[in-house]
Amino acid sequence: MTAELKDRLDPSTTVVIFQECQNGVIGETAALPDLAAACTLTVIPRGAAIASAARMRGVAIIHTTAQRRIDGWGANTNARLFTAMARSPVQLTPGSEAAAPIKALHRPDDIVLSRLHGLSPFEGTELDSLLRNAGVRTIVACGVSVNLAITNLTFDAVNAGYQVVIPADAVAGVPADYADAVLEHTLSLVATVTTAESIVDAWL
Repeated sequence: MTAELKDRLDPSTTVVIFQECQNGVIGETAALPDLAAACTLTVIPRGAAIASAARMRGVAIIHTTAQRRIDGWGANTNARLFTAMARSPVQLTPGSEAAAPIKALHRPDDIVLSRLHGLSPFEGTELDSLLRNAGVRTIVACGVSVNLAITNLTFDAVNAGYQVVIPADAVAGVPADYADAVLEHTLSLVATVTTAESIVDAWL
C-alpha cells in the first residue's frame, strides 16, 4: 500500500459502495448463478473484510440495489439484459428477500439506495447529492458486475469528479478472464485498482 492510496482512502472523505450485492443477484437465490459462484470466494468474504474495517473507522457503507416493480412499470426494455431479467424466475421486487442486500455485507445502519431502472446507481437516485453533502471525495467500489454495473458506476463517478478505488478481488464478472482484462485495460485507466487487503491496511 502506498502513501498516496492511504491518503486517498481518508475515512472522513470516503464511502464504500456495494453494487448489487443482493440475495437475488449473488446470494443463495441468485438469478445469475455463474456470477454468484464467482462471488463466493471473492466479493463476499473480501467485501466483508472491507466492510468491517470501514465500520471501525466510521466510513459510511452504501448498498446500491436494483429493483423491478412486479408489474414492470417504468423498467427498461431497451436491452437484451433487461428482457432476460424480466423473464427470470427470480424477481427483485421492492421489499422482497431477493432484492435485499446479502446479510454477510449488510448491517441495519448501512445506507440502502435502490433504483428501478438503468444500470448505474448514479442514474435517477440521490447518490450524488448525498455524497456531496457528506463531503465524500473517494468511492470504494465493490460488487458486481465488472461486465456492466461496476464499469458504469466507475465512469459515472469519475465524470462526476470522484476518485474511485476498486479492490480487484472484491468485484466480479464473467467470464473471469474477461473481468480481469476490463480491470487491467479499461478501469485501471480511470480508477485505482488495488486489493481488499490494501484497503483494510489503510484503515488499520
